Amino acid sequence: MTTGGIFISAGEASGEAYGALLIEELRRQLSAQGRDLGFWGMGGPRMVAAGLEQVVRAEDMAVMGITEVVRHLPRIYREFRRLKAAIRERRPAVAVLIDFPDIHFKLAQELHALGIPVVFFVSPQLWAWKKHRIRLVQKYIDRMLVIFPFEEPFYRERGVNAEFVGHPLAELELPVISREEFGERWGLDPGKTWIGLLPGSRAKEIRDNLPEMLAAADELHVRRQPGQYEFILPLAPTLTTEKRAWVGQMLQDRALGLPVTLVNDARPALQHARASIVASGTATVEAALIGNPFVVVYRVSPLTYAIAKRVVTVPHVAMVNLIAQKRLIPELIQNDFTASNIVKELTPLLPDGPSRQSMMKELAELRGVLQAQTGAGGRDIDRARSAVGGAIARVAEVTLDLLRLASPKSA
Repeated sequence: MTTGGIFISAGEASGEAYGALLIEELRRQLSAQGRDLGFWGMGGPRMVAAGLEQVVRAEDMAVMGITEVVRHLPRIYREFRRLKAAIRERRPAVAVLIDFPDIHFKLAQELHALGIPVVFFVSPQLWAWKKHRIRLVQKYIDRMLVIFPFEEPFYRERGVNAEFVGHPLAELELPVISREEFGERWGLDPGKTWIGLLPGSRAKEIRDNLPEMLAAADELHVRRQPGQYEFILPLAPTLTTEKRAWVGQMLQDRALGLPVTLVNDARPALQHARASIVASGTATVEAALIGNPFVVVYRVSPLTYAIAKRVVTVPHVAMVNLIAQKRLIPELIQNDFTASNIVKELTPLLPDGPSRQSMMKELAELRGVLQAQTGAGGRDIDRARSAVGGAIARVAEVTLDLLRLASPKSA
């Protein structure tokens, strides 16, 4: 059992992917310094493969929405208490919390009370709603490392030590697998038009979003150009075996006759799909950075939506549109999220033409924004970055800086 060391916690698919990359980078930087520390906390299979000692499984905590959280509250509370007990017993030298604010703000309070420095990587969307939570950041977070340029000034204006480090997805190379190889691996026909279906990484998102996506797929497949389309459905690695089987059963029940293929990785699916239907979230940024034209959809419970409408203060739902400061990507939210609306918005993006070319051009420009070496306030951060560069490298540097400031006894 690791004592001291570095506590790292991520609770959903995107954060878990960043957590795995961060562990690998921390190992690299520690090795260059002739040091070796353990990593432990909450994460999924990719973080475990990278070297995390898993105290709590990310997949046991990744629920969302008011009604969903209430239903799973006993399990969430049990796992949360396990994390807190481990923190008190093992006293990490430094902690990195990745996104997942509902749990991580509570953990930050515990860590702060124990005098453990806290890095928060991937800001919660406090600028959109729940701005009152800024006081939690001010009180319990030592460094806020953000991945969108407009977030740095938002926090700095409120006295938070924040830094725009760039978006990790903007620094990834495109998948190297060819269209033919991808098709052969998953039994897809390269001669047909592939459309991505990305309903979200959590079970509730899939339940809320996938049925309407399948209805749109059915309309395209049966009514528009019969036999021309195949549909690719990536599943997040944080989904349990049981949840994967449940998705498979949903397809059997709702997608009879539809050529839908389950795959394990969203990035090559987005690269090779002609266009995609994407639930609001990190996958929209993935699609944008890869340059895949898409339509954003989302649906939550009526209660969650009613509350959100009262408190959300931003003009767009999709992060891509917020960064672009305009409706670059069509948004179909709640009652607008229908199969017919999806087909209406997606159809112009499929053939070569002005709609498709215009969107792809603007998505390419967006990638440059998220790779920028200059913070939103014009502050040059080149010198702050590691020699190898990149968001993950910078997060590792900040973490190790705080580790050096921690008590040697803790480390």
